Amino acid sequence: MKLLIAFSLLIVLIIFQEQISCFSLNIPASPGYYQDGDFVIGGLFSLRVTAGDTRSRFGFTDTIHIPEYVYGDLTKHYQHMLAMVFAIEKINKDPNILFNMTLGFSLFNVDFIEMKAVESSVSLLSGESPPIPNYSCRPEKTDKLVAVIGGISTGISTQISQILSLYNVPQISYAPFDHSLGTRVQLQSPYQFPVHTTALYQGIIQLLLYFTWVWVGLVVPDDMRGELFLRDITEEMTNHGLCVAFAEKVPEFPAKDTVNRELFMERFTLTHVIVAFGDTYSLLRFVYNIFCNTPFGNIWITTSDWDITTLSFQQNLGYTYFGGGLSFFVHMDEILGFKDFLRDVQPRKYPHDIFIQDVWSILFECPYFEQHGIRELSQCEQNGSLSTRPLHVWDMNTSPMSYKVHAAVYAIAQALHEELSLRVEGGSLHKAPLPWKLHPFLQKGQLRRNTNEASMNKEVWTTELDIFNYQSLQSGTKAQVKVGEFVFGSHSVQHLSLNDKLITWGEHHSQTPLSVCSQSCTLGYRKTPIEGKPFCCYDCIPCPDGEIANETDMDQCIKCPEDQYPNKQRNQCLPKIMAFLSHEDTLGALLVCTAISLSAFAAMILGLFIHYRDTPIVRANNRNLSYLLLVSLMLCFFCSLIFIGQPGTVTCVLRQMIFGVVFSIAVSAILAKTFIVVVAFKSIKPRSTLQMWIVTRLSITIVCCGSIIQVCICAVWLGTYPPFPDVDMHSEFGHIILCCNEGSTLAFYCVLGYLGFLASLSLLIAFLVRRLPDSFNEAKTITFSMLVFCSVWISFIPTYLSSTGKTMVAVEMFCILASSAGLLGCMFLPKCYVILLRSGDHSRKKVFK
Repeated sequence: MKLLIAFSLLIVLIIFQEQISCFSLNIPASPGYYQDGDFVIGGLFSLRVTAGDTRSRFGFTDTIHIPEYVYGDLTKHYQHMLAMVFAIEKINKDPNILFNMTLGFSLFNVDFIEMKAVESSVSLLSGESPPIPNYSCRPEKTDKLVAVIGGISTGISTQISQILSLYNVPQISYAPFDHSLGTRVQLQSPYQFPVHTTALYQGIIQLLLYFTWVWVGLVVPDDMRGELFLRDITEEMTNHGLCVAFAEKVPEFPAKDTVNRELFMERFTLTHVIVAFGDTYSLLRFVYNIFCNTPFGNIWITTSDWDITTLSFQQNLGYTYFGGGLSFFVHMDEILGFKDFLRDVQPRKYPHDIFIQDVWSILFECPYFEQHGIRELSQCEQNGSLSTRPLHVWDMNTSPMSYKVHAAVYAIAQALHEELSLRVEGGSLHKAPLPWKLHPFLQKGQLRRNTNEASMNKEVWTTELDIFNYQSLQSGTKAQVKVGEFVFGSHSVQHLSLNDKLITWGEHHSQTPLSVCSQSCTLGYRKTPIEGKPFCCYDCIPCPDGEIANETDMDQCIKCPEDQYPNKQRNQCLPKIMAFLSHEDTLGALLVCTAISLSAFAAMILGLFIHYRDTPIVRANNRNLSYLLLVSLMLCFFCSLIFIGQPGTVTCVLRQMIFGVVFSIAVSAILAKTFIVVVAFKSIKPRSTLQMWIVTRLSITIVCCGSIIQVCICAVWLGTYPPFPDVDMHSEFGHIILCCNEGSTLAFYCVLGYLGFLASLSLLIAFLVRRLPDSFNEAKTITFSMLVFCSVWISFIPTYLSSTGKTMVAVEMFCILASSAGLLGCMFLPKCYVILLRSGDHSRKKVFK
């Protein structure tokens, strides 16, 4: 396969050779900067991108119309050349390397034109400019070529390698590391300076998390390198709860008729923060494609490969677009002496440097003048210093690419020194070295943190990244200010350090901008996803009852503990208040007053009956049973008071037991009265068989039997599952209701059921004898009183079951008071009326009339 590609390239070169009449390529001449030495290192750099750039690949041409305000002279890239010159000068002064032999260089400007890179590569091999393909016109120059450094992008590096690999000349690319570069070049891949991409990804992620930027746009070049970055960073963002607002790919060949700027502009307004990845050329293409003098005030997060200050060569264009942006730079040691070297660079010091005149005329705005057909600079700034130039046209700090170029020179020198060492041992030092023999030495080198050694064969574990903020200083100059660092070590140990006070956010933001798809959910609200949108886009809904959200942007609300309840804002759980039916409550006080009043009323009736105990109406209605009934009703009223107050073990037991027993006595007394009415009226007839039942013991027997059965039921209840104090957490909002648990519900309803049986039996018997003589006949009053009693307790059951908290206690108290008051009123108020107001009507004649 390699032989086939080599053969194809050779045919192409032969075709070029025929087209130029065996002398030159049919493209503009590309003069270089040459300095002789025992060994020569070629350098292919990109100093300018011109309007109407033309890319050609073996006769096929693509023209790109690019406006002048976007592309122009990239004076800052001249530092890449100077880094190579500086490194070679230092090596030539070092007697411990290359056995007192010197290095030379042959430098070319290939701009950002891939075909121009091909031309310059051929010029390096042929020794002529314009080049002569497949010829070595200047053997004294071409035989000294040992390696080439270039180019600035993957595309240019690929084209250079296509030519150099035919002759097996080592090439070191200072472009951003590209994993796909080895698959593009089939013959010999160029050496690269890799970066540990995991550290970069994690640094970007941690920065986004630090500022809570969760809605982020991505901009990458439309190539394999951009695809890999887009895939990896999207996965990392998803793993950390971040969302991609949009992902734009910068076309490799921009054209006005293929770029939908309206769509681009609409997407760029979706978010305030954009992460950009690529090299300088993709940055320039992007500005032409997308912005076109329409800045949106986005905050850009970039890498050192995206030199956002490069765009500022005219009217501070770069700061308008990218001011306030944050950039990640691989932490590098300062190249000793390089800044001093840059300060001393002047056209007079390097008269053979054809590039310095162009750079100087731009940096110092000095026009050319013609003298004897030779173009020279005016005298205005011949002695000027690069250190006085503003950041947007020149940077005295060592750029990452200059660092790579410097390290590449030392890597070549070290490999060359090792190869010469073998020659010294073999006694063949006088022979010219062959470039391909440097490959084994370049492949085994290892990159270290000092600036004198480098390795291109394996990926480097980058442990520290510097974070810079693109600012406009008070003096008006633009500068990249270091505001933090990110350290990423083994075992995923990472640390982000930022000084927020040093950061400025450009012309469009006075404070840290927000970058979210949806506004933050406030306290008391939780997030709910929006169908069809990323998880960062959501609606905010209130927390349900019993739950709170005490933090912003909560996915789920937190349920309060049972002894706490949420406040109205549902952002805090408050302790529930202990509550029970107390005499201090309005309802409790009313029930207490009612119970005491009815008890007093029953006592008054009892006193009245005792006072009129010898009257016929009292004697005729079995006064002993009347006394017992009145006392039991008084106890019924008083037993309701046990339901008032904080429940305890004793009170919970006494409530139901006293209620059941006392009420059974009262109802049993009424049942006895009913039986007495039947017997009394039957016994007055001669020879009645019921006469034997008219005895005083009958009533006592009925009352005792009815009460003992209830006592037995209560005893079983106490012995199995008695009532106990309990708490009700849920029936009343914000309160813990102290109540009594009935224990055995079956036993409770057995007590009520037995009372209902006694009442029903009394009602039935009284109803059957209601037509007996009615002067002192209690059958009707008993019937009516039992109807009231049964009605109250029948309505009690559903009401009690549907009630909660203190209401349950109040319902039971009300039923006790109502049923007791019903018995008291129906049974005794008519008798009191007769005793007090119609005393003449209760004579014996009236009784038996």
